[in-house]
Amino acid sequence: MKLVEILSIFAENRPGKLEKITGLLAEEGINILGFSIASVKDFGVIKFLVDDVERAYQRFKERGFTVAKLPAFGIELVDKPGGLYEVVKKISKKGINIESALVYVAETRKRAFFVFEVEDPQNTWDNLKDEGFNFLDSSQLKA
Repeated sequence: MKLVEILSIFAENRPGKLEKITGLLAEEGINILGFSIASVKDFGVIKFLVDDVERAYQRFKERGFTVAKLPAFGIELVDKPGGLYEVVKKISKKGINIESALVYVAETRKRAFFVFEVEDPQNTWDNLKDEGFNFLDSSQLKA
């Protein structure tokens, strides 16, 4: 199964919090490849795709952040109108619910990946592995 891991950080929704989180990654020399932010009133979840997930995870834990590593799939998109639609149409036809997502641009205007989380990774893999997708794996995230 080809998976990547996303860092999920639970944080207060207040000025300076994102600065503190991204500052920690900058201090460690960890590159942010993709991210998303979702918030509800006073709290939010910030998700990152980074080039060194294990080190980032350990540093956040050491600094007292509420952080988790979550499995996710990355499927290459064709960079043209409808590229994302073609991928999510196939996922939807298999009855797979996308719980959250972000986009990772590997090479500007050349390669991009739709990175998404699901409730049941094994079922998702079983349903998508023969669909002709180019899946992202962790080895492709290292510089």
